[in-house]
Amino acid sequence: MTKKALKEELNKHKQRMESLLNKAKTEKRALSSDETLEFEEHKSKAHNIREQLKKLKNEEVNYLMNKNLTDIEKREYKSFADHIRSFVSGDIEKRESTLNKGESGSVIPKTIVNKIVEKLEDISPLYKFATKYHDKGTVIVPLEDNSSSTHSVAYVEEFAELTSSTGKLSSIELTGHLYGALTKISKSLLNNTDFDLVNYVVGKIARAVAKFIENEALNGSVKTKGIVGSYDAENMKVVLANKDKIASDELIDIQECVPDEFQSDCIWIMNRKTRKVIRKLKDGQGNYLFEKDSTAKWGYKLLNNDVFVTDNAKELGENDEAVIFYGDFSGLAIKETEKPEIQVLLEKFATQHAIGVVVHGEIDAKVENTQKIAVGVTPTA
Repeated sequence: MTKKALKEELNKHKQRMESLLNKAKTEKRALSSDETLEFEEHKSKAHNIREQLKKLKNEEVNYLMNKNLTDIEKREYKSFADHIRSFVSGDIEKRESTLNKGESGSVIPKTIVNKIVEKLEDISPLYKFATKYHDKGTVIVPLEDNSSSTHSVAYVEEFAELTSSTGKLSSIELTGHLYGALTKISKSLLNNTDFDLVNYVVGKIARAVAKFIENEALNGSVKTKGIVGSYDAENMKVVLANKDKIASDELIDIQECVPDEFQSDCIWIMNRKTRKVIRKLKDGQGNYLFEKDSTAKWGYKLLNNDVFVTDNAKELGENDEAVIFYGDFSGLAIKETEKPEIQVLLEKFATQHAIGVVVHGEIDAKVENTQKIAVGVTPTA
């Protein structure tokens, strides 16, 4: 029997015991022999259920203790789960004591933040590989473009001046744009173990945040530029001949935009439907360009580089859309807050027997090394 079912059964026995006592009290008499027998029966069953619940609680504690967690991490796991449960139980005192307050609610413990980040990286390699900045306020990052630079080492005459021939050096600014990720948690799950609850919440939050950040990092928006709004559209863009198709030579052109020194860490990013089109392409010997590879990170390789599929990449079919991204995505700079904040919404999903959990953070994303990232774009008409 589950923890929730045991608690419900316990409440039934307690209610029946109270009913017997209240009836006798109202009638100003002692319990009859039959009522006493029934009362003792419910009392015995209630005691057995309490023992089962105690055993379950000890098993949960032992489960946590056996995990490879520090004492601080165990406490933070417990306080995070207690904090969420307190909104359902109505225990305001516990709610106030479990987590520290922040501007938008309660600050998530560092252990939970780290788990969310780990999950984010599992879900989105774009986020994982990007260069991240956690500084407060505006972050100024050097932007170097070596595409037009010439050699910087040469033979010289003694006492002659050396001439600089490095690439153009400028900078980009990363600011913080506030975002909020909302997820629902079933109230029935709140009776699971602390560890299960924490992992469930972390997974739900990470998926919501990953989808949002990945879209901002790829396509940008009115707030962020992302790759589409900040890459070198003059030297690192390949315009496809057809909005519905891709030629094998065009894939080679995209790949060749990135200098050899960055090729070892390059991956492809595209939509699933775009991958489907490319999987049908063959070389001159009739071999498919797309390779099923057990050693690849996500199961496929294209021109010897791993392929990551995401719904955040635009599909083929529309004009003037970035549909293929290729490169070493450490060339993308992401500024984010180091400590997101959490709010629990009790009423928003009350009719769905659920509570809402909102995580607020800040994000900005721009390309900081223009030679590392190339983009395939559909034609304008």
